[in-house]
Amino acid sequence: MKTEILRMLRQASPGSYVSGQELCERLGVSRTAVWKSMKQLKEMGYEIEAVQNRGYRLVFVPDILSKSEIESCLFTKWLGHPVCYFDEIDSTNTEAKRRAEETKGMEGHGTVFVADMQTFGRGRRGRNWNSPHGTGIFFTILLKPEIDPANASMLTLVKALAAVNGIREVTGLEAKIKWPNDVVVNGKKVVGILTEMSAQIDYVNHIVVGTGINVHQTDFPEEIAKTATSLDMELHKEGKKPEISRARLLGTVLKKFEDYYEIYLKTQDLSALAEEYNSLLVNCSRKVRVLDPMGEFEGTALGIDHRGELLVERENGVEKVSSGEVSVRGIYGYV
Repeated sequence: MKTEILRMLRQASPGSYVSGQELCERLGVSRTAVWKSMKQLKEMGYEIEAVQNRGYRLVFVPDILSKSEIESCLFTKWLGHPVCYFDEIDSTNTEAKRRAEETKGMEGHGTVFVADMQTFGRGRRGRNWNSPHGTGIFFTILLKPEIDPANASMLTLVKALAAVNGIREVTGLEAKIKWPNDVVVNGKKVVGILTEMSAQIDYVNHIVVGTGINVHQTDFPEEIAKTATSLDMELHKEGKKPEISRARLLGTVLKKFEDYYEIYLKTQDLSALAEEYNSLLVNCSRKVRVLDPMGEFEGTALGIDHRGELLVERENGVEKVSSGEVSVRGIYGYV
């Protein structure tokens, strides 16, 4: 019930009140039940003004992650229904995979796993992802799509596109993508994405798309301090007051992912998204160094093709890069 109350209070016009009678009728509960929920919300840190004969008004929302807070910020059709929230967990990707193995068919498709803290968060190539309490958003989307397994890797780029545009909308920061799926602000990383798949030769069992967003961090471990940043830190640099609601940012990113995902499904490639992706790609028209399994080379990045491969112009022509590390001049210390 707290979820619906928060959603109704949020949807009210600025400065207006939602009457107790309207809450009771919409929720099908008594005034006493509404009062008890309001009391619980106030104890959680929400500031709710109650005026006799007018109703309730949401004055202040604390930056907390909870199931009710996240769900009240969700405006998706199928994604995030349900949300599984944890104050602390080893890894949202690991939990999503555990749950995926327990369900069959499309059951569980679209479930979102969110944690306030991860004790064993992971990034690409097995790297640790710093996931302390109260600082970031750590979440995983469980998908069970009917797609060719060969097309699954492109979902990582779809997620990067959603994360960048979600951050831009909520914070105003000019976030960009470093191919294939890092999100950077002013040359430093704020988002990491890890996609894992369980599949047979011609069938996808499940895909989990994990994301970590640095929101309130003010410092980082020594090994990443020069390459990582947070949204708060970047807002401070621009002289702006950081007032980011992690639940609102999460809800925005999920809505954008749902929209982009449905576009992707129509063709199972990035043909309809490549132009927008390239407009946000920090690699574009920049000198890059490719650490390919077959050897290292340099060139100029031209953007991605419909398969999500990075097109790199070399002296002897254009080469498609589908894997490996790509360093961009001016990003993460590459000069």
